Amino acid sequence: MTTPPAPGRPDALTLEVVELIGEVVARFHADYEEAAAEHALTGAQARLLSLLSLEPLPMRRLAQRLKCEPSNVTGIMDRLEARGLVERRPDPADRRVKLAAATAEGRKVARSLRDSLRFAREPLAGLSEGERVALRDALRRMLGPATGS
Repeated sequence: MTTPPAPGRPDALTLEVVELIGEVVARFHADYEEAAAEHALTGAQARLLSLLSLEPLPMRRLAQRLKCEPSNVTGIMDRLEARGLVERRPDPADRRVKLAAATAEGRKVARSLRDSLRFAREPLAGLSEGERVALRDALRRMLGPATGS
């Protein structure tokens, strides 16, 4: 029987898991930045475009999801809009609100960006379906109920 770690002091296994999660995150970010650059995008532009390829969002919600100031989102939107990848349109539910949305070309670029993420695909391919399900479920438990189904 193992002794639980002292309160406030993580055990060696927890420290190793934290370090491994940090390495996974670092590799994912590096791969994401490289994939964005291949599409002549910054990481922030790629993240915004990826979000908008899923659904149109009000600018304020985009800023919340990207964890940045609304004025920064405006600048990113301006650059993507100049390339024809996103557009601003009135919200049908409230015409005072502007929705940001990916154009057809923007959705195509976002899909290509997702497809070019090697790190997100290659290491997971080495895991069985059961292992991927177990990993997904463990990550969902760690993140709590806000992560969805």
